[in-house]
Amino acid sequence: MRAQFVLSEIGVGLRRNLTMTFAVIVSVALSLGLFGASLLMSDQVDTMKGYWYDKVNVSIFFCNKNDTSGANCAKGAATEQQKAEIKADLERLPIVQKPVLHESSDQAYKHYKEQFGDTPVAGLVTPDQLPESFRVKLKDPTKYEVIKSAFSERPGVQEVQDQRDTVEPLFNLLDGMRIAALCVMGLMLVVALLLIVNTVRVSAFSRRRETGIMRLVGASSFYIQMPFIMEAAIAGLIGAAFACVLIVGGKYALINNWLAEKIKVVDFIGWDAVVSVLPLILLIGLVMPAFAAFFALRKYLKV
Repeated sequence: MRAQFVLSEIGVGLRRNLTMTFAVIVSVALSLGLFGASLLMSDQVDTMKGYWYDKVNVSIFFCNKNDTSGANCAKGAATEQQKAEIKADLERLPIVQKPVLHESSDQAYKHYKEQFGDTPVAGLVTPDQLPESFRVKLKDPTKYEVIKSAFSERPGVQEVQDQRDTVEPLFNLLDGMRIAALCVMGLMLVVALLLIVNTVRVSAFSRRRETGIMRLVGASSFYIQMPFIMEAAIAGLIGAAFACVLIVGGKYALINNWLAEKIKVVDFIGWDAVVSVLPLILLIGLVMPAFAAFFALRKYLKV
């Protein structure tokens, strides 16, 4: 009988405040959708970092006969002895993965032609203008400074370059987008909480006569509050369900059917990452409105 009464009161409350309940559902859906998207974006950035950092190299470029600038290149092109000593020193370092790859000027020119093709820029460079280099893969890509400090001042070395510098701006951009999504999510969450509090209080005010009678006949505070708390929890759960639909739809339409086809070189997150965040979104959508309603009603229902 008590359960039937609570359920009937929940239905009455949801019908009486239909527009505000709808606003709560939309706000919760958008805020939790952004929350889930920011979590997935963080996973995507970590996945991309792991993928690209595993592939990028540290490049040690040698002086050639056309490059006499800088103290290291003042004596002309790097000698075979200098190259052999640097290679031997590299292979002795425990952070370096073997083998150390050598790229000749002709190989560098071939890669240059592949990159620029038939563009006018391609004809401005000749093979002898491109430096030889060692391509070094590190076991820990964050140890780049060890290589730089050890070899950047060696005779015959033109430059020590970390290819991570090429992809780092992209990761910084993605991190910025994730932080922006979290900020918008926080704002939407505040709006949703305010709507939940106002909806619960309007519902309680419209039923103040019934709650007063229940208090007079000895009903406990929790029993009086239960219908209002359940209303908020149901609205939040519906909003969380819509947020899950938005996330799943975004993964299917935006990532699988668009980005994955357009950008082949990126290792995008899989469905396992999406599935892992859905229970968290549903849990937050259920618990957050319930707690907001509980604390909003503690003072308001004292009659």
